[in-house]
Order: sequence, then C-alpha cells, then structure tokens
Amino acid sequence: MGDGEQVKGQVAEARRIAAKEKLTNITALVDWNDIQISGRLEEVMPVNIPALWAADGWLVTECDGHDYEALYRAMKAAKGSPVPTVILCRTTMGKGVSFMENIPDYHGKPAAGEKLELALKELGSDISVFNAALAERKGPLPKGRRVTPEKPVLELGVPHTYTKEDKKDNRGAFGKALAEVGELNYKKEGATPMLVFDCDLAGSVKVDGFAKVCPDNYVEAGIQEHTTATAAGAASAAGVVSVWADFGVFASDEVYNQQRLNDINRAGAKTVLTHTGLDVGEDGMTHQCIDYVGLFRNTFGWNVVVPADPNQTDRATRWMLAEPGNVCLAMGRSVLPVILKEDGTPFYGEGYEFRNGAIDLLRDGTDVAILAMGHLAGRAVEARELLAKEGISARVLHCATPLSMDENELFTLVGELPLLTCEDHHADTGIGAVAALAFARAGKAVRIKNLGVTRYGLSGSNGDVLADMGLDADGIAGGAKELLK
Repeated sequence: MGDGEQVKGQVAEARRIAAKEKLTNITALVDWNDIQISGRLEEVMPVNIPALWAADGWLVTECDGHDYEALYRAMKAAKGSPVPTVILCRTTMGKGVSFMENIPDYHGKPAAGEKLELALKELGSDISVFNAALAERKGPLPKGRRVTPEKPVLELGVPHTYTKEDKKDNRGAFGKALAEVGELNYKKEGATPMLVFDCDLAGSVKVDGFAKVCPDNYVEAGIQEHTTATAAGAASAAGVVSVWADFGVFASDEVYNQQRLNDINRAGAKTVLTHTGLDVGEDGMTHQCIDYVGLFRNTFGWNVVVPADPNQTDRATRWMLAEPGNVCLAMGRSVLPVILKEDGTPFYGEGYEFRNGAIDLLRDGTDVAILAMGHLAGRAVEARELLAKEGISARVLHCATPLSMDENELFTLVGELPLLTCEDHHADTGIGAVAALAFARAGKAVRIKNLGVTRYGLSGSNGDVLADMGLDADGIAGGAKELLK
C-alpha cells in the first residue's frame, strides 16, 4: 500500500477486522516515502502511520524498503507473530535518479526525451532497452484466463410453506431458510463452505439464527460496511458462499463502489438488503433505500431478487445460495400477508419453484395489467378487488427479478392491455423503467404508467407512508383508472 492512503477509512476497517479475526497469515507492506500526488504527507493530510496500525492491534516493524535482505528478514519475522504484522518500508521516491529523488512532481509524471535517457543511464540501462520493451508492448496483448464463478454445492433442504394464518416478515423467512441451509451443510464434507457477515445488525437482518448453528462460519464485522462488502466479495471469489445481510442503504447506497468492484472481479457475493423502500416506515428518509434496483442495474453482472411474500422469500433464499455470481436479495421491514391463489391456498407454496426471470400471473383480467415488484404484489391484488367493484377487470402480475425479467413472458402476459407498474422503489429506475424499455426496444406500442417513489417519503407507519406516496391499494387502483381514461 501507499502511505497517503493510510488515512482512508476502508484501510482502517480492514486493519481492525484482520486483527479481530486473528488473521496472522496476513503481512501488510506500506511504501513510506512521505510523498503523494498533491505533495508531502504532512502538507496534504498529516498521519501517524505507526500509531494507527499499533492502535488497531497490529505488530509494527520498520525497515529500509530498498534493502532486499532487510525486507526478507522483516517478512520472515512476521511469520511467527501472534498478531497480524505491518512492515513500514522507508523509501525514497525516484531513488537512483538524480533529478527525480524525493520530488513530488514525479509521483505520476514520467520522464521523457533527454531526461528519460539520463534516468536510464543512471539506473545502469540505456534507451535501446526501453525501445525494445516499447516495441514488444505494441504487439499482441497477452491473454489471461476467463474467470467463471462456480456453482456452489449445497444441500438446500425443504422449503417452508407459510399459510394465511402466519404472520411473518420476509426477513424472518430469509433468516430461517439461511440457518437451515447453513446447519445442513455445516462442516459437511463435499459441501461448499458458507460464510455469513454481519455489521452489528444480526437480530434486525435475521442472521442471528445462522450464527447460533454455524458459529465458526459467522463473522461479526461491526459497523464497517465498506470492508465487509469487500471481504464478502473476496471470500466468494475464493470459492465460499458468502452472505452479507444489512439495511438496504448500508449494503447498496453506501458501498456502491465496493459492489461495483465485486462485479468487475466476477465475484459470487450474496448481498441481502433488508429495510428497503418506504416500508421502513418510522425510520424516515435517511433509511429509505429506494434506488437499489437502479444501482445494481448500472453494473453488468449483478442480479436482483425482490420476493413478494415470506413463501417466495424462503424459496428465493435457497435458490440464491446455490446460484453462481453476484446476487442481491432485497426485502422490506414489515410483516406481510401470504399471497394466496383464488382458492385460498398459498400462491408460492407447495409445488412452486423459484425461477429467475419468471413473471407470475397472480390474477387474470381483461381491462388492465398491473405489474408489481416485491411486497406491493399483495397491495396490487387488493387493488384488483377495489377495481372489480367498479366493473374493471385487472390482470395482476409479479416479477421478483427485474434485471433478468423474461421479456417474452412480459409481452405475452401483458398482451395489448394498458400496463400499470408499481414498486416501492424510485419510479424511474426500477421495474417500471425496465418494462417500459423492453416494450420500446421491441417496437411494441403499449400504454404504460409507472407508479413508484417520486420523492423522499415521510416518517410514520409504513402503511401511512406508502399511502402518502400513492402506493397503497387505493393508490394503485387510482393509477389503473387514470391509465384507462
């Protein structure tokens, strides 16, 4: 690492997690030359590097960074340390080149022309070596291996089926399924190891059950989301089924770049967002994660799953754990009614199998189609009943995977009906936007109205907050009637 970045919060988070988990097989090296792009450390941002590392529980050693033997001795000594070790390598930037040594201007500026020839000469080389390397660089690019995430090997158990009498939130269904799969595979030969991360919210995000049955596979990282996102992604890239559950704003908005890097690195992170949307109710606008679909839509590899009720959540959780690649499972906070078929049995119950991209026909109708995402599916069914009283027949659809939605299913199920989309999410960046773009690209003329979050919501009961945004059953019914005018 460089010395200038030692003031960065994510570096501090990583130090503390490594020390807490007693990762004695880690040795960090810091290039300590007191120079960064904008000048000298004491001028840009003063930092006591040895004290920072020592305060976080690391063994701190220093050596001459230009002395290979000294570096070897320091690294050999670190091997026997009972705590992680950092080696602060005292160096001189540009060492060996007279006009470069200890000059901040050359932090990111190469030498050219006569100065390049002089630098090469002082380093014991000449311009011919440089020209030969430059010519080779202009040739065919080297090809590396293509990284393909492997499919985990896990026993997934038997899904639970909650009935209309059950009072359950989606996060509770997730936590129960996670703990069951964890226990089934805990230290089991041949099973892909599981690792669950938490940031001081175990009870709220329902990973405490997993912690009880799989204590050695549970990492409590404290309130340190940036490094947790990185560590979870790195663990998954190393062949572990890693799950990190946190509030939506913390595991998507706050760590967007880390999740983007997990996409770039083709990791297999399983990020579970709870407390998303206006459904957080009293927590207010600072905790309203209303843009997670849009954020992950900006990447090229993340999939997003937003289940409708506890039954679909249970099945989506088990599917996610055995799925390669990066998957975000998102849900709200509140207790939800089980979505039922018209005969009163659970829609996502016995015989239902979660399928990526599927669009579920919850209710048929002939006048207008309503496409819901997540917990608004239940409210869309309620809205259908309100519309029926006014002689309007609504077809209710639900898609839990907006970023991989089967467009052919969408076109078939909507047909030529006007389409109303509804979601507890930013109206312009979620499933409504995905559906509208699909129709536009296919050259299909369909009247569409997107209902969703159009401003930061109030603080209050989730029902009141959703109603204020026009996302309750009355609001959805009203949107359908406007579309039919």
